[in-house]
Amino acid sequence: MSSSNDTLQATEAYYDGACPLCRREVAVYRNMEGLTNINWVDVSEPERAPQGVSQADALARFHIRRENGDLASGASAFFAIWRRSPRLRWLAIALDQPPLVNLSELAYRVFLRLRPLWRRL
Repeated sequence: MSSSNDTLQATEAYYDGACPLCRREVAVYRNMEGLTNINWVDVSEPERAPQGVSQADALARFHIRRENGDLASGASAFFAIWRRSPRLRWLAIALDQPPLVNLSELAYRVFLRLRPLWRRL
């Protein structure tokens, strides 16, 4: 796992393409300046999970692969994506500070509990 305010950016992102909300968010990111060179991998397709992560774990949380090959998930993964975008970089820097980084991860975990509701829509 990376430390707070890690400057390593995401090169690959693993998302649940079966989740309507996740698909919409990734569609926005794909066209955003600074994010077009990220390899977006839909892990709802068989055998698309990142190496070392089970299919179930890949579907349960957003993951990215950093420039150095390390994996990150949750709030840290979003920060790594946002750092690449001129529009969102400031948000990653602001939230990736104690105690906001911990609050961001907590908010993400709460969202994960609510996410199944969107899958039914």
